[in-house]
Amino acid sequence: MSDSKLEQKFADPKRGVYFIGTTPPKSSVSMAQVSDIGDKLLERLDQIEYDGVIVYDIQDESSRIDQARPFPYMSTHDPREYSAILRNKSERPVITYKSVSQRSREDFDDWLDRAWCPHGVRDLVLVGSPSSDGDIKLTLPQAYKAMQEHSLNFNLGGVTIAERHATKGNEHLRLLEKSEQGCEFFISQAVYNAQATIDLLSSYARECKERGIKPKRIILTFTPCGSAKTLEFMEWLGISVPQATRHRILDSHNPLGESIRICRNNLDQILEACGDLGIPLGLNIESLTNRKEEIDAAIRLYKLLKATLDLKLAELEL
Repeated sequence: MSDSKLEQKFADPKRGVYFIGTTPPKSSVSMAQVSDIGDKLLERLDQIEYDGVIVYDIQDESSRIDQARPFPYMSTHDPREYSAILRNKSERPVITYKSVSQRSREDFDDWLDRAWCPHGVRDLVLVGSPSSDGDIKLTLPQAYKAMQEHSLNFNLGGVTIAERHATKGNEHLRLLEKSEQGCEFFISQAVYNAQATIDLLSSYARECKERGIKPKRIILTFTPCGSAKTLEFMEWLGISVPQATRHRILDSHNPLGESIRICRNNLDQILEACGDLGIPLGLNIESLTNRKEEIDAAIRLYKLLKATLDLKLAELEL
């Protein structure tokens, strides 16, 4: 067992786990301002019950796609720093993302040491390069190997992308491979295509059953969308948005409200198809922009989806 408080929660398949996703403030912001931004976030979260926060490590993904980024890329503070601030202020666990491709093995080992102490990181998700192009100093498999050889025992998670399963049909095998490399849980890319997620989860559950192993916990990410610009950004990130869904959001007099209804409907479909497959689930709700209305909508979406998953879990126990 690691020192992670989340590890025990993740191990109980009868309970859901619930997170809010956020990004570190821009690197141009002072540490005093970073602290204030953390206070404002946690103030919003005072109205909800949640297990922890997820802090992303933002990469410049321009190598992945030819199209221009809808919102300009801006470097951010080290996710370790913001994670430590949020954990100390909230006294709740924080899952910290780390992009590994820019650093050598030696640098990565040093990053891990300092993540553990003084920053107090215990729950970690590693992310590989956004594309095979460019200068990759450390691949994701190499980083997983470094974690296995490291003396510190992090609670390690991975990323899963249903869209990859839709195109390649092997994402469930990647989950099993990552589990063998040390991953104990997975966090999905934002879900707007319910069927792609259903196909992935059902393939994963079936493969686990055939191999006689227990599925790892999968935390499904959802995000509200309030404008054409946000929708464009979602698609730039590789999130699959069916054409009918695009039209529903863009043609609505209240795009944010419509996107929340769509997310609720998508979760309902996923739970109806996969709720009894034996995969422990969780939720992560994020806002992809810093627009106040989308951040507020993320809190409304969180409450709605948490109640939906809690109800399903209660039904399964009957």
